[in-house]
Amino acid sequence: MQDRQIKTAIFGIGNCASSLVQGIAYCRQHGEDAIGMLFPDLGGYAPGDVEIVAAFDVDRRKVGKPLSEAIFSKPNNTLVFQPQTGFDAVPVSPGAILDGVSASMRNQPAEDSFLPIEAGEATREEVVAVLKSSGAEVAINFLPVGSIEATEFYAQCAIDAGVAFVNAIPVFIASSDKWALKFKEAGLPVLGDDFKAQMGATIVHRALVELFGMRGAALDRTYQLNVGGNTDFLNMTDQNRLLMKRESKTESVQSAAVNRFADGDVRIGPSDYVSWLDDRKVAFIRLEGKLFGGAPVNVELRLDVEDSPNAAIMALAAIRCARIALDRKLSGALSEASAFIFKHPPVQAKDHEAHRMLQDFAAQLPASAE
Repeated sequence: MQDRQIKTAIFGIGNCASSLVQGIAYCRQHGEDAIGMLFPDLGGYAPGDVEIVAAFDVDRRKVGKPLSEAIFSKPNNTLVFQPQTGFDAVPVSPGAILDGVSASMRNQPAEDSFLPIEAGEATREEVVAVLKSSGAEVAINFLPVGSIEATEFYAQCAIDAGVAFVNAIPVFIASSDKWALKFKEAGLPVLGDDFKAQMGATIVHRALVELFGMRGAALDRTYQLNVGGNTDFLNMTDQNRLLMKRESKTESVQSAAVNRFADGDVRIGPSDYVSWLDDRKVAFIRLEGKLFGGAPVNVELRLDVEDSPNAAIMALAAIRCARIALDRKLSGALSEASAFIFKHPPVQAKDHEAHRMLQDFAAQLPASAE
């Protein structure tokens, strides 16, 4: 009988990792009655089949602690919806800092920011050894935005350890020809890049843009301004770390439009950090266009969501897709599975098409049974 457990490693034990770990326990407790469930069955795998076997971080308040404790350690501030997770036996191993902690983050209050370990950073060989000894099959990257060097470090670790890679953040791995080829040559699948949250600003923005096109309305200009109070937003006050984030979010909205916006007519991305919002994200979206005869139409929307659970449910889908790909011995970038889940996939698709593509991918029989 096929093992249904999907042994998974996490790089970065921040808010998204907290929501993912809580979410696994929540789904195991509630099954198909879990609120907000996406894909109760995906290729024969349930969300509760995900099993965390390894975890890595560089904050000294987390390293060395059991995962079940570290996910609630500062500076994490996301919603606690499943306090008992059962992951007491998984220790948080030290990772490599590289560019994972920006200079600006080191100058912030410790309660809100990172306290990096001062010694004992892991080498690539040490990370690979932990991945192999844990039996991990899939690794998911939850590093801070702008961690290009660190993300590529962990992507190479996954390749060296023979582990599939899910890239949750806006560093281009699955959508990079170079990295897609690396995973292809290693015989491993890679999914990414940058999660499209369950009901986040980007998916709502895309839906409105598609609605304009569907109804024949002209769309002239748009913006999406986001504020939040978690470490991600604090980290993104460093504008130098935002280039790929803005590109990822902007291209996701651009791809939903009938006609691309001129560069000066679209502005999308994080705008400010408000500490008391904690893990809440507030998005302000505006679209300006014209109806029949040139009559003006303006749409304004305010979206207020808990940021990390919004991403965690997508992580549970992506991890299962990675396991499905491993079962079928697929390798390289998984375009069919990535388009629905990520903002910057290898190939963009309209959301209804991407939803069908993902379901078709999950429904196919393993190669050995075809």
